Amino acid sequence: MYRDRHDAGRRLAQELEPYRAMSPVIVALPRGGVVVGHEVASALDAPLEILTVRKLGAPNHAELAIGAVVDLSGACGGDGPEVLVDELAGRLGVGPDYIEEEVGRQLAELRRREEAYRGGQPRVDLRSRVLILVDDGIATGSTTRAALRALRRCSPQRLILAVPVGPPEAIEAMKSEADDVVCPVMPQWFRAVGEHYEDFSQTTDDQVVALLQRAWARQHRDAP
Repeated sequence: MYRDRHDAGRRLAQELEPYRAMSPVIVALPRGGVVVGHEVASALDAPLEILTVRKLGAPNHAELAIGAVVDLSGACGGDGPEVLVDELAGRLGVGPDYIEEEVGRQLAELRRREEAYRGGQPRVDLRSRVLILVDDGIATGSTTRAALRALRRCSPQRLILAVPVGPPEAIEAMKSEADDVVCPVMPQWFRAVGEHYEDFSQTTDDQVVALLQRAWARQHRDAP
């Protein structure tokens, strides 16, 4: 049981200590993943970057994910968005026209959030770096998989997934997407990420912005 996301990040950083010498970039998934990622980046003296992922909702059932979209433009050259469509879309009979419209809607929201979080701060160039993707936990892994596939476009030296908690089957599935997966807590009976935190209150946009500004200020101070 973690006290909160800060505690989870500090404990996760201990597991990631061997990567310190590789000068990694910590890539966090907003919102909750930024709290965890900030602790990891601080502990490893590593730069912190964000990667916003939006799920694709099913027709008339927006909470049912049929895929995910992520946009890495600017971080890996001129790459455009990565779109991952789950098999569920086919089973539900979701057509390409709907998927194209839904991708457009979610990309617009994704870019709006990125602009709000980033406030004009340029992306870190992720090409040929050791990248550690961090979130506050994994449930099904659909958004995580999309993020990993997008980061793979950056031709990283190594691509590591690090999360405090997740079900064994989802963690095992991620091993085909990442070069290494670090997850200290993998309960056999898993129902929800929040059950493994004493405090799993929602992270706000303001908290994300404050943590990112703090991390970026540290990076500028440490820059040669």
